[in-house]
Amino acid sequence: MLELTGFSRELVAYGPQLLEGLWKTLILAGSVSLSGLVGGILVFGLTLSHQPMVRRVTDAWVSFFIGMPLLVLLFLVYYGFPQWGIRLSPFEVAFWGFTLNVSAYNARYLTTAYRSLDAAELEAADAQGFGHWQIFLWIILPQVLRLSVPALTNQVILNLKDSSIAFLIQYTEFFAQVQELAAQNFRFFQAYVMAGLVYLGLVSVIVLAARRLEARVILPGLER
Repeated sequence: MLELTGFSRELVAYGPQLLEGLWKTLILAGSVSLSGLVGGILVFGLTLSHQPMVRRVTDAWVSFFIGMPLLVLLFLVYYGFPQWGIRLSPFEVAFWGFTLNVSAYNARYLTTAYRSLDAAELEAADAQGFGHWQIFLWIILPQVLRLSVPALTNQVILNLKDSSIAFLIQYTEFFAQVQELAAQNFRFFQAYVMAGLVYLGLVSVIVLAARRLEARVILPGLER
């Protein structure tokens, strides 16, 4: 009991640093969720190109970044790029590394949803004289986004949890501050339990928001 009380006092004293780290975690997770969505849409659009070479290069790009472990990618940029004279801040490294990874996954989610669309609908649009990008923007994209809401929101949750590895490239997000707190008082168990509860709370908020969003945008006939 005394040990728990002592940890509580230290937790309060270290609170400002933890809150700053939590804010950085939310900034990173939110930024890469948005950039990853935009990037995923762009990559998905390229997979539908009429040019076979464009499709092959895009598929290879997606496969590469899905197959590349995120931590390896971050280390490659953080430690490798300076050898070529390219120096980025820890946040910039995390942002671009996560964005490339998340864009590839989101593009794959959208592609999976695209395969469930009615081909006759797309053929009818083509017969009506719609151009390739008109069909994509007005018919394909709205439907695949709605069908992909569960997968895309799950990716947001993964982005939040995966942001905890950014401390390995010196980005002082929430988990980095928890590590610092634990190192100061050697109460690693209490610190990590506290961190787990914080992440669980954030994930729960995302899940509740995702359920409300899914209920609002679900396609007719797909109600559960």
